[in-house]
This record gives sequence, structure tokens and C-alpha cells, in this order.
Amino acid sequence: MSNMIQRVFAIAMVLTLCFCAYDGYAANVEDETEISGIVTDAQGVPLAGVNVRVDGKVIGTATNPDGTFSLTVQQDPPLTLIVSIVGFQSKRVEITESVVDDLEIVLEEETISGGDVVVSASRVEESILEAPVTIERQDVVQLRTSASDDYYKTLANLKGVDMTTSSINFQIVNARGFNSTGNTRMVQLTDGMDTQAPALNFPIGNLNGPSQLDVESMEFLPGASSALYGPNAFNGILLVNSKDPFRYPGLSVMVKSGINHIDSNQNLGEPENAQPMYEAAIRYAKSFNNKFAFKLNFSYSEAQDWVGINYTDKNSGLNSGLSSNPAYDGVHTYGDDGTFNIGLLAYSDSFVQNLANQFFGGNEQQAEQYALSNLPAQPVARTGYQEQHLVDHDAKNLKFGTALNYRINDNIEASYNFNYGYGTSVYSGAQRYSLSNFNISQHKLQLDGDNFMLKAYGTFENSGDSYIADFVGFAVNDAYMPTTQWYGTYGIGYLGYLLQQQLDGNNNPDLNTAHLFARNTADNNRYEPGSPQFEAAKEAALQGVVPNGARFDDQSRFFHTEGLYNFKNEIDFMDLQMGLSFRQYQLRSNGTIFDDAGGVEINEFGGFLQGSKSFLDDRLDLTASLRYDKNENFDGQFNPRLSTVINVAENQNIRASYQTGFRNPTTQGQYIDLNVLTARLLGGLPFLAEKYSIEESSYTLESVNAFTEALLQANTPQEQQAAAANLVQYNNFEPVKPEQIQSFEIGYKGLLGEKLFFDMAYYYNIYNDFIAQFRVRQVNQDVNGDNAIQAAEILDLSPQTAPLLLNGSALNTFQVYTNVDEKVESQGAVFGFDYSLPRSFKLGANYNWNQLITDRDGEYIFDYNTPEHKFNVSFSNRRITENLGFNVTYRWQDEFEWVSSFADGTVPAVSTVDAQVSYKLNNLNSIVKLGGSNITNNRHFLNYGGPNLGAIYYVSITFDEFLN
Repeated sequence: MSNMIQRVFAIAMVLTLCFCAYDGYAANVEDETEISGIVTDAQGVPLAGVNVRVDGKVIGTATNPDGTFSLTVQQDPPLTLIVSIVGFQSKRVEITESVVDDLEIVLEEETISGGDVVVSASRVEESILEAPVTIERQDVVQLRTSASDDYYKTLANLKGVDMTTSSINFQIVNARGFNSTGNTRMVQLTDGMDTQAPALNFPIGNLNGPSQLDVESMEFLPGASSALYGPNAFNGILLVNSKDPFRYPGLSVMVKSGINHIDSNQNLGEPENAQPMYEAAIRYAKSFNNKFAFKLNFSYSEAQDWVGINYTDKNSGLNSGLSSNPAYDGVHTYGDDGTFNIGLLAYSDSFVQNLANQFFGGNEQQAEQYALSNLPAQPVARTGYQEQHLVDHDAKNLKFGTALNYRINDNIEASYNFNYGYGTSVYSGAQRYSLSNFNISQHKLQLDGDNFMLKAYGTFENSGDSYIADFVGFAVNDAYMPTTQWYGTYGIGYLGYLLQQQLDGNNNPDLNTAHLFARNTADNNRYEPGSPQFEAAKEAALQGVVPNGARFDDQSRFFHTEGLYNFKNEIDFMDLQMGLSFRQYQLRSNGTIFDDAGGVEINEFGGFLQGSKSFLDDRLDLTASLRYDKNENFDGQFNPRLSTVINVAENQNIRASYQTGFRNPTTQGQYIDLNVLTARLLGGLPFLAEKYSIEESSYTLESVNAFTEALLQANTPQEQQAAAANLVQYNNFEPVKPEQIQSFEIGYKGLLGEKLFFDMAYYYNIYNDFIAQFRVRQVNQDVNGDNAIQAAEILDLSPQTAPLLLNGSALNTFQVYTNVDEKVESQGAVFGFDYSLPRSFKLGANYNWNQLITDRDGEYIFDYNTPEHKFNVSFSNRRITENLGFNVTYRWQDEFEWVSSFADGTVPAVSTVDAQVSYKLNNLNSIVKLGGSNITNNRHFLNYGGPNLGAIYYVSITFDEFLN
């Protein structure tokens, strides 16, 4: 750990001790109030696990299984108790005596949760009705009664949320456009800790989050949130909150079993039969005298992962009119990445010599002339292997977490949290990555008071045995026959076929057959999947690290320290709070991802100030905040936010906000230097552009594609020369810098008659310095490893030098981070409602509209990747009878175009149905749930290049000592 990080943690600990000493002394001089009683529902049934908290303090307790509680407070009366539990209306109880031993508190059941308290919108507690920005929340009851097979997947039911799936245990959430499988535009905090993987720079779903037994709630804010949460809270922020051991004591256990891959297609590479799924979780928490509490969590899940079975040709434009494309590169086939223009073989000395020896009696001049006349300028790719043979689909996820909480006094609580996630998953990025035995751990120390918070945490990543699937396919092919030799063999086979046809009197041979014959010749005795040779070559590829093998070697980490102070005890005419933060990334990929030999450290710091005030008898609330952040590689950023909430009637509010945000280029956007076979991914800092001279002899890849299409149709040297007019030279690299957003939003939220809760909003976003990636290709001056022609003057492209651009690989093709000069604009709207029907039935629905206003510039990859229309409908009743409940959810989204560096294509419209029926076993404090996700088994994918998803059917039983 660097000296700077050590100093930051030392300062955090010193401040902790100072707070402890001061408040510990203050607590000794206070008097006591003793309170005990019982909490019941309207029918007089005792409620277990109800939170009884003292307003303005951290002290509180939870009711016992019989509904009773006792609490000692170091304060003279009067004081106020806040009594709450999910599913019931919260109640405030005034205590005016120093000893109260017969308190009876009755809570009314709440079907519509418009009165939920949230903290994410303004970083202070407030009703969700009064939040100044759009916010979505799911509580523990909604999560427990959801129909999805995993609680994290229920986020897809919220309005404004887009979800992609790379693996059965790896989902990525997004909002308001520009979606991706690695969403660096969102921030996810679990118990206040950023869950991004330091090397990936995006949240890793729920791979190291709380289990179903330990999650208390999820709060989701779509839209810019940088003014309060700092860099990268750009498209939104998700807060996942686990259960406090003081508030949720006791033992709980869950066992779940299910199946997937129902009616799979074995011919396409899916499992032959339905596959079992397992999940088990246990949680135990206990408190001692309301002073010390701890919890332990453990969960493990295992399943056969979804498989990529999209064999659409990514190089379909390179087939030259042939019925079978020699340059075929399937979306989910690996080892066929990268092409070689076989027309260049005619300029290879060794190829010509080999051709002469086989067919022209050693006459090299005659062989060269024949090759020049008959080899087409046709890109050719090697034969790939299907994903099923190269990707580890044994998905598993082990999670362990613990928390130690100590109340130093009634005003301060100290805590330590540890989260650990380990497992195997699949991630779709620039390639398909198998995250095998990947693990990530987090340690956090935190100090909480009624008016302050101080925390310090570290996130540690280990890539384990993770690897690039394409690299494995390439390595297996290379082990069978080196790529250089394979292309030479292909060319010999092609010309040999033509010669044989001419000898047979056929002067107009079928060129498609010629290519097929050439491939069969080059692939003769190629390693078959499952053979000893194939498995040995695959294992050899998995032993080495990039660039000599397929595995990563990454142990990157980051450290974060943050403090927050609320001036409510010093200022009473307005609400004022401030915060400071510091973060350091330490890149340690050992050159397998980043240009980080010897390690790279990136420092960021920031702070914010926010004030709010009410006017007109609390009918008008105004809030303003300003944040400043600085990354050592970029200029500092100021981000203001202005918002207002107008109470137009009881429980009905209009909100409006102007928010700004920014996102620094990610660690990959700054330092990545990764060979992905078809290209080299480069960060946008100047030293990387200089390292690979990307402005020299380079052309935009889009213009190269246009040139290629014209060249393949050319029949004469003159037509080849004319094709070069399509090329656009690249020589204006601009280093990457932070991206900014301005977001305007207006919304209306209301609760009518305690039966109907509705929410609607419209947003308009303006992006400047949009971070994107561009692709260039240089003239490749090395043909097949032999003596090649030199392209000394790229501006004077000759028929011989022009085809050099057709061969894309990491040697000459670069995908680089930069910024788009033009302004990018988008807009959208959401509408949703929850309606409480008679007999506890509940109907909910929401609609989402998102639109990219700016036309996409083909030179850049800025991927909107979001359906314009989508809606969700749910119908539920968690208490049809005393023990029986159900939930049904229908989701639909429109067709849309997906653009990424991995694959481009159409994501068809899709609709799915999730459903569950649950039965409560009161005598056993347990719930049995039978359900399914996508119960109609509608096969689909949510992102182009993602796996083929189907139905999951499951049954679970959950025991909870404090189950009501």
C-alpha cells in the first residue's frame, strides 16, 4: 500500500478515535430513559423484527419473536421513537416519562408504499414522495415476493431500468440510454462501497453483493448524480442496502433448486437435457445489550450457464458474392478472428517457391505470374470453434460477508464490513471473456452519527483463471498449424484446384468450390473438439498469460475514503451538508490488460456542498449543490445541481431539476493496452498513441471497409487504384478527457386516497465531450512474415500496396478512446403506477420511452443500445389467504439496434412472464415458493452477442426466525 493511502487511512482512524473519545465522554453525563413494550398489527398479532429507533440518535432495537422490546436511552425525556417495518405504516411515538414499561404500539398494514423513506436522492432521509429527482425503491417484502429466480433481476421490473445479461449470474443495469455489457456510466454502491471491479471499472452485478437473506432494499436513481456522488454517477446510481445486525437479528436459511436449458438445441451447442440449478444461503445475526452486534452471511449457487449460439457472420460484407464466405467470423465462434487477404500471397517469396515446386516444376517466375493472375483480393479467416467448446459454462458464485457493529454511545456507531465474492461467470466485452475463479473482496471501516459519516474501504480484485475465449480458439488453431503456414496451405489448395479444373477442361471453375476445397485442404486433420490434441492445446493456452497465453494476471485494487457532515445541529434556518472524498486506483495487471509494468497509481479527490430550504409553509423546497472533482490525469470538474419540489396538494408533488454530471475516462479508457486479435485496444492518454504511432500511415476503419468493398469488386489494377479514393487518412488524435452531461427533468408524483401511487417524468440530456472509441488501420508492412513490399508513400497507394489494409489484426488495427466533438442529445419519459385493489390484490405497471436525438457518426462507437419503448405489468397478492400469495410480472421491450466493438446487430423485440406462488408455514417460520422466470421459455437475448436465454423454474424454502 502506498504511503499516501496509509496516511489517508491513518487520518480516518485518528478522526474515529477523536469522535469516540468526545462522544464517549458526553454520554457519561446524560440521564437514562427506560422503555419496554410490544408491537402488534391491527389484529393484535405480535410483530417480530420491528425496528424501534430513537429519533436523532443511532440507538435502537428490534422486537423479539413475540413482538416485545426493551430499550435504554442515555437521555432524559421527552424523546421520540420511530417504529417501522416493511409492509406497515411507520409510526412516531412520543415518550414523556423516564420509565415506560407497558407501551403498546399498533402498526397498520400498508399496501402502497408511497411513504417509503429513502436516502439516496439527497443523501438525507426523506419521503420518496418528496424526493427532488426520480427514484425507484424495492424493499425487503417486494424482493421476497418477487417472481424472478434472483432478487437482483427484479431491477428489470423498475421503470427506467435497462438490463443486459452476459451470464446466468452476471447482469448489468443501466438507465437512459448508452447501454453496454460493461456499464461504466453507472455506479453501484453496496452498503456504501463502490462495487466496480478496479480493472473493469463497472459494477459486477451481484457477484459480491448480499444474498437474498441479507438484502434489505435497493434504491435506484436514473440520471446524472455526480453532484452528490462524484465521477461516473452519470446515467444513474444503484444503492444496495444489506440488513443491519441490530435491526435484523436471528437465524435465516434458504435452499433453492431449479432447472434451466429446457428444450435446448444441442445442434447449436446447448446442453442436450435440462440442467439442474442449486442455491443455498444462511445468515445469522445477534446483538448484545444494544451495544454490540454482528452478522455472518454465506451463500453458494451453481448452474449450467447460458450459451452463446449466434453464428451470424460478422464479416458478411467480405464474401465477394460467394455463397460461402471465406472470411466467415461467427459471433459465437472463436479462433476465426482476423482475416488475411490471400491476394498478398503472390508477393510472398516462400509461397511462390512452394507453389513452383508443387505445380510448375520449380519455375518461380511462372508460379508468380499464375498467382498474380488467379489469387483474388479476398480476405480469408481461419475456421473457428463454437463457444460451447472454449468457454467455461460451469457458473458458480460463492459469497461470504460479515459485519461487526459497536455503538460507542447513543450517538455514534462504529462498524466493520467484509464482503467476498468468488466464482465463474462470462462477460461480453470487446471479446467473450470467461471469468473463471474470479474473486473480489472489500473491507470497510465506518463511523456513523446522527449528523456525520466517515468511512474508508478498499476493493481488491483477483482475475483468478479468467481468460479470453478468442485467444484460446486462436491458440488451438495455431497448435494444429501455425497461422502463417495455414494461409499458405489455403492458397496452394485454392490454386491447385483451379489448375486441376483447367487440366480437366473447365476454364470457368466455380470459385466458391475452390475456396471450400482450399479450406478442406488447410483443415485436414484439424483438431476436433474433445480430442486429446484439442484438449492439450486448450490447456496449454490456459497456462500462459496475455500476450503469450489466454489468461489475465490482474490484482488491481482501489482505496476510498469519504466523510459527510450535516450542519443541522449548528444551523436551523436551512439544511446544509458537505462531503469530502479521496480515491486511489492501483493498476496491477502485469501488462495483461494495461500498460502498467511496475504498477500504475491514479489519484482522485473531490468534495461537495449542498443546501436546501423550505418556503411557503413547507409547500416549496429548493435544493442546490455544487461538487468539485479532480483526477490527476485531467482537469478538475465543477458540477452544480438545482432542484425544487412543489407540494400542490396533500401527497402530490411536482419536481423539477437541473443536474450536471461528468465521468472521467475509466482506467481502461486511460491505460488499456490489450491485444484482442482483431485489434489492439488502447487507452486515450498521449503516451499510448505515441507508443504505436497511430497517426502514421493510418486510415479510419470505416473508410477502410468502404475501400475493401470497392476493391473486392475491382477487376483491373486501375479499378483497384480507384478504390483507394474511399480511404480517409487519420492524423488528428486528441487525448481523451472527461465527458459532461446536462440533464433537465420534470416530474409529478402522488398518492391518491392511499390506493393509487403514480409517478411520471420527462428528461432531456445534453452530452459534451462524449467519450467514444474510434478505430484506425495502418498499412501493414509485413506480409506473411516474408520479404514484403514496402509502402513508403501511403498517399501513393499502388495496386500492390492497397490490399495491405485488408488484413486486420492487433499489429495494424487500433481501437482508441477519445472524445466526440459534436454535442450528443437524448430524451425520454417514464410513467408508472401501483394500485391497491380490494382483498389485498395489487396492480402495477410502468412505461419507458428513450430516444437518441443525435445521429450516430459512423467514425465512432458511442452505443445507445436501448429500446425506444418498453413496459412492465405486475399483478400480485401476498396474502390471498392467511398463508397463500402469488406474483405475476409481464415485461416487453421493443426491437432495437445494438452496436459494440464485439458485435453489431438487431436485438429483436421480446416479451417474458415471471410468476411465483408462495405458501407460508407458520409453525415452521418458513415460506415455500414455487416459481419461474420466463415461464413460457421464450428464447431470446438482451444484447447482441449475449447468450441465448430461456426459462428457469425453481422451488425454494426459506426459514426466518423472525418471520411474521
